[in-house]
Amino acid sequence: MAWFLGIGIAGVALLALSLVFDGVLDGVLGGTPDGVPGGALDGWLSLPVVAGFVAMTGFGGAVATAAAGAGAAAATGAGAVLGAGTAWATYRFTRVLMRDQTAVTPRGDDLVGTAGTVVTDVPVDGFGEVLLRLGGQPVKYAARSAVAIARGAEVWVEAAPTATSVVVRPVDR
Repeated sequence: MAWFLGIGIAGVALLALSLVFDGVLDGVLGGTPDGVPGGALDGWLSLPVVAGFVAMTGFGGAVATAAAGAGAAAATGAGAVLGAGTAWATYRFTRVLMRDQTAVTPRGDDLVGTAGTVVTDVPVDGFGEVLLRLGGQPVKYAARSAVAIARGAEVWVEAAPTATSVVVRPVDR
């Protein structure tokens, strides 16, 4: 049983190393991030998957030995089955996490054609401030206009020359 506990502890230590070094050790297994040239196993040899297999093989073997009184061969088989199940679950879980994509980051060009409100008067060929919605969030931008626009007026964005400024025109209703 001590051997199985040692294997389980080694698997947990390997998992801790993979978390601490966050992918640095993945290159040890081969030429690609997956550890296999051409990605043939596509993540199956990643350190978290290998660590999960080793840890559960050891701890599963220890439980089989202690609880069921299994011999070394039966305990190894039981541990390997549990280890394979844990490796599969770890592989699937990491694949789900890696596919978790966020929405596209909004850009200044996305502002063109949106409506906003003037919060600081916009003088002729000078800068004022407008409140716009970008990605669902209110954002204040410096604004220029060919005509003077008073505070509280609704405006339409015609261009976004920089990341922090826009060119606006008043909305005619």
